[in-house]
Amino acid sequence: MGEAITKSNKKSNTNGLLFREKFGYALGDTGGVLAFGVVSSFLQMYYTDVLHISLAKITILMLVARIWDAINDPVWGRFIDSRKPTKYGRFRPYIFWLSFPLAISFVLIFVKIPGLSENQYLIYAYITYIFYGMMYTGTNIPYGSLASVMTEDEVERSSLSVARSFGAGIGSLPGQILLPLFVYSVAVDTGVKYLDANKMLGAVILLSGFVLIIYFVSFKLVKERVMLPPKQEMGKMSDSIKALLRNKPFIVLCLASMMLIASSMYTQTIYNFLFKNYYNKPELFSLVTVFTYIPMLALMPIMGKLVRKFGKKELCAYGMLFAAIINLIMYLIKIDNPMLFLVFCLFAGFGISFFTLEVWALAADIIDYHELRTNRREEGTGFACFSFSRKLGQTIAGTGASIGLGLIGYNTAADVIVQTDSVIRKMYGIATLVPVAMYFLMYVLLRVFYPLGKKELADMSEQLKVQRKQNQAV
Repeated sequence: MGEAITKSNKKSNTNGLLFREKFGYALGDTGGVLAFGVVSSFLQMYYTDVLHISLAKITILMLVARIWDAINDPVWGRFIDSRKPTKYGRFRPYIFWLSFPLAISFVLIFVKIPGLSENQYLIYAYITYIFYGMMYTGTNIPYGSLASVMTEDEVERSSLSVARSFGAGIGSLPGQILLPLFVYSVAVDTGVKYLDANKMLGAVILLSGFVLIIYFVSFKLVKERVMLPPKQEMGKMSDSIKALLRNKPFIVLCLASMMLIASSMYTQTIYNFLFKNYYNKPELFSLVTVFTYIPMLALMPIMGKLVRKFGKKELCAYGMLFAAIINLIMYLIKIDNPMLFLVFCLFAGFGISFFTLEVWALAADIIDYHELRTNRREEGTGFACFSFSRKLGQTIAGTGASIGLGLIGYNTAADVIVQTDSVIRKMYGIATLVPVAMYFLMYVLLRVFYPLGKKELADMSEQLKVQRKQNQAV
C-alpha cells in the first residue's frame, strides 16, 4: 500500500515537508469533513422530515452519542498509543483501514427501511449514528495525531494546520452549498419543497465513494518523519488523563477550541434565521460560507511568515479580540443592509481565521509539552481528549442556539409565517452580541492563560531535543 519505513527513513530529517505531504495531509480532513459536513447539515432534517422522529427523541439521541464519545474517544486514542508501529507508521494505517467502515456508516445513516414505526426508526438511528460516530473517531484521532509526527518544526506544523483548515473547507462545500441544490423535490399537490430520501441516499452513496478515494490518496502522500518508540509500556489510562488535566496549555486550548467550534456553529445556525426573518433574504445565507473562507484563503500564503514574526498564540489571541470588536460594532450600529452585514462578517472572519488556521498546530505543541513534562509520547490519548472537547463545542452550539431563540420568544407554530418585530430585533441582538462574548472569552483564554507563546515554544523545542537525546542514550 504505502511506502514502508526503512532504515534510511529512520535517519531522515524531522522537518523539510514537501508540498505533496502538505497536500496529502489536507486531503485527510477533506475526506472526513465531506461526510461530517453532510451529516451536520442534513441529518436532523432527515430524522424529522423523512423518518418522522420527534425533536425531543433526537435531542436525547445526540446527548447519548456525546456520552458514548466521552468513553470511546480516549479509549481509542489509548489503544493507538499502545500499539507497535507498523511498517507504514503508527497512525497512517488506521486512517486508511477505517475509511471503509466510515464510508459504509455514512451511507447507512441515510438509508430508510420502509414500513418501520417511529420507535423502530429511532432504534435504527441510534445504531447507525453511534456506529458512524465511532468510525469517524477511528479515522479522525489518528489523523489529528499525524501532524505531530510529520515534522518537529514549529512553522511547518503551522503550515500543516493551515493545510488542514483548507482541506476541511473544501470538504464542507457539498453539505453547505452543493447538496441543497439537488436533494429536494417539489410536492405535486402543494408545490412545497421537501427533502427527497431517494435523492439524499443517491448523493450520499456518490460522496462515500469520494471519501474512500480521498483517504487513499492522503494515505499515499503523507509520511511519518518523527520516529516514535517501537512500543510504549502503557500505564493506567486514568493516570494519563490526570496528567493531561494537570497540563495547563492543554486545558486552556481545549476550552478555547471548544468555544471556537461552538461560536462557528452557533453563528451558522443563528445567521440562517437572521437572513430569513430580519433581512427577508434567506437565499443570501449561502454567502456566509463564502465570506467565511475568503479571509482564510487570503491569509494562507502568508501564515508562515506571520507565525515566524509574531508567534501562533499572539496571532490567535489578538485575532479573536479583533473579531469581538467588529461584532460589537455590528451590534451597536444595527446594520439593515444584508450585503453590508456580510462585509462586516468578512472583516470579523479575518480575526477568526488566525485561530481557525492555527488550532491544530497549537494542538501539536501541547502534545510536545506533555512529552516534556511526562517523558511520554501519547498523541492518541491527547488528541482524543482534545477532539472530545470540540464535540462538546458542537453540543453547546446546538443547545445554545435553541435556548437563544426560545428566550427571545421565537414562535415555532406551523401557522406563523412572520415573527413579531420584537422577536426580529432581539434576533439581531443574539446574532451579534453573543459572538462578542464568545470571541472575547477566547481572547482572554489565549492571551492571559495560554502559556506557550513564541519564546516559550522556542525554549521548549530545545529542551525536548535534549531530553530525547538523553532517552536515546539510555
